[in-house]
Amino acid sequence: MSFLELRDIHKSYYMNKTAFPVLKGIDLQFERGEFVSILGESGGGKTTLMNIIGGLDAQYEGDVLLNGESVRNISAKKLDAFRRQTIGFIFQNFNLISHLSILDNVLVSLQMTGLSHKEQHDRAVKLLAQVGLKEHIHKHPNQLSGGQKQRVAIARALASDPDIIIADEPTGALDSQNTKEILALMDEIAADGKLVICVTHSQEVADHGTRIVHMEDGVIDHDTQLKPAFPVKDHSVLPAKHLSFTAMVKMALKHMRYNLKRNLLIIFGASIGIFSVILMLGLGRGVKGYINHEIYSQIKPTAVQVAQNTDSQKPTKLEMGQADVTRIKKISHVKKVELGYYGQGVQVQRGGTSATSSIFQTMTDQMLAKSVKKGTKAKTGEVMLSKVFAKKFNKQHPYQLIGKKVKVSITGMNSKHLPVVMTKSLTVSGITDDSSGQLQTNLQTIRNMYSSKKLTFRANFATVMIDSLKNVTSVQDKIKALKADNGKKQYQLTGAGAIVSTLNTYIQLAFYVLAAIAGISLLVSAIMIIVVLYISVSERTKEIGILRALGVRRKDVRHLFLSEAFFLGLFSSVLALIFTEIVALLANNVANKYIGYTIIEITSNYMIFGIVVAVIISLLAALAPAGQAAKLDPIESLAYE
Repeated sequence: MSFLELRDIHKSYYMNKTAFPVLKGIDLQFERGEFVSILGESGGGKTTLMNIIGGLDAQYEGDVLLNGESVRNISAKKLDAFRRQTIGFIFQNFNLISHLSILDNVLVSLQMTGLSHKEQHDRAVKLLAQVGLKEHIHKHPNQLSGGQKQRVAIARALASDPDIIIADEPTGALDSQNTKEILALMDEIAADGKLVICVTHSQEVADHGTRIVHMEDGVIDHDTQLKPAFPVKDHSVLPAKHLSFTAMVKMALKHMRYNLKRNLLIIFGASIGIFSVILMLGLGRGVKGYINHEIYSQIKPTAVQVAQNTDSQKPTKLEMGQADVTRIKKISHVKKVELGYYGQGVQVQRGGTSATSSIFQTMTDQMLAKSVKKGTKAKTGEVMLSKVFAKKFNKQHPYQLIGKKVKVSITGMNSKHLPVVMTKSLTVSGITDDSSGQLQTNLQTIRNMYSSKKLTFRANFATVMIDSLKNVTSVQDKIKALKADNGKKQYQLTGAGAIVSTLNTYIQLAFYVLAAIAGISLLVSAIMIIVVLYISVSERTKEIGILRALGVRRKDVRHLFLSEAFFLGLFSSVLALIFTEIVALLANNVANKYIGYTIIEITSNYMIFGIVVAVIISLLAALAPAGQAAKLDPIESLAYE
C-alpha cells in the first residue's frame, strides 16, 4: 500500500457551461522519502494537481488516498485538519504574511500544534536557524531578499512537521545561487523521510530529485525514477489542533499595529459618535440636576402635594379627607400626611391700601426654614407675606410689616353654593422670598375663618412626607396608581414637586432626542467600519488564502476580522471617554465658576453604555465583511494580486 495514491483524477473548469478538461485521468503513487518533481510546461495541469493533493481543491473526480484512506469526500473541517497535520506548502511567491515578523510567520503553523508556547517559540527559532535566518527572526518579510523569504516559507512548511511538502515552483523567483541552496534544503527535507513533491517547469530542478513525473495536456506521459528514495526514519508526530481564538486575537492586534496610522484615524472617527452620545446624556443629567437643585433649594424634595384627580371646582369634589390620609399613609416609605388648603383671589387690606394675591394656602412641610427671610412661620391667627406682596404696602421697607395687623378676606361657598366672604384680622409673622406673591398661614387659622361664618371647611390637598429622597419617585408612582371606585386614577400631584417631575421628564426626553441625533454619527461610524473592513478583506485576500492553506478554518478567519472590529470599537469608545472627560472637566470648571454647579455629569453607567454600544456596533458592522472573508476560496485567494 502506497503512502499517497491518486486514482483516476479528472478535473475540468467550466465557462458558460462548457467544460475545459485540465486533468484527464491521473494515476500516481508516492512514498515517503521521495523527492518527486512534477515537470511540464505551463497550462499542463501541474498546479491543479498540486491543489488537489494539498486538499485545497475538493471539486474533482477520482480519489486521493493517504495510507489507504480516502480524503475525497471528507468534511471541510477534516480537510482543514488534513492540510494542518499532513501538508506543508512552499510557494513560488513565498506568500508570507507581510504584517507578521518572520518568527510570527513560522509560529502561525506551530500555534496549530499541541506544543506549549515556549516549545512553539523554541521550535520556530530552531527551524529559522536551520535555514540560516537566526539573526533575522524579528524582521518583516519586506526586509528580506527573495532567497531569504523562500527560506522562511520552508521553515513555515516544516513547522508542524507534516509528512508531505508541496513546493510550487520553489525556485522560480530566485537566482542560481539561491536556487542551489533551496534545492539542497529540500534534499535535506526528503532525506528526513518526508515526501517532497515539487511542481516545476525547470528541467534543472527536476533532475535534482529522486523521480520525475512529466505531465503534458492533463496526462502523465512518463514517470522516471532517477535514484532511490531516501530511507524513512521513525519520528514522533506533533499533536495537532485548530488555531485558538487567542492566537487570532493576537494576530488581529499585530495587523492593527502594522497599519497603525489608518487604524488611529478609524478609531478617531468612530469615537466622535460615542463621544457625542455620552456627552448629551451627561449634559441632560447635569441640567436636570441643576434645575432640581435650584427648585429644591426652595422646597423640601421629600415633600409631595397630592390633590383629587378632577377638573371640577366644587369643594366637595376637591375635598381631601381623613380617609384619603389613611389610604396614602399605607404606602411604603410614607412618613407623614398633612391636610392643607389652597385658594385663589385673596384680598388684603391695611390702612387705606388694598391688594389682591392670586395664591393663598396653608403652610406645608415643603417650605424650608430659609424661605422665611425675616420673622417666623405663621401660627394660628398669623399670616406670612411674600416680599413681593409686602412691597405693595411698604415699598421701601417691607419688613416693617412684621408684627402689624392686616385684614385678610377669602371667599368660601355655603350650603346653597353661594359665595361667602370671610374676613379676619391677622398678624404678619414673617416675610418669605417666594416670587409668586402668595400668602401663607396655618390650617387652624383657615378653619377658624370658616367657623366664623358657620361654613363647612374642606381641605383640598394633602402634603405627603417621604422618608428619603431615593424613594420619592416610587412613592409618587404608587400615589398616581391608586384608583377610585369608578376605576379611574384618584389622585394627582400638585405643587412644585409635580412641576419638577414633569420638568424632569421633558428635560430627559429632550436630551434623549439630542443623544439620538448624535447617535446618527454612530451609524456613520458603522458604515465607515464596514467599508474599511471590506477594503481590508480585499487587501488581505492573499493572506486569507495563506491561512486557509495552512489549515486555518473558516471560523478562525471570521474570528480574525471580528477581533479587529472588536478592538476598533473598544479603542474608539475608550478614546471617546477620554474626550468626554476632558470636555466635561472644562465645561464644569466654567459652570462652577458662574453658576456654582456641575453641568455635565458622566456616570459609570454612561461609560459602560458607551463601551458596549461601540463594541456592538463595530461587531455588527464586521459581520458581513468577516463572513465574506471566511467564504473566500483558498485557491483563488492565493492567486489574487
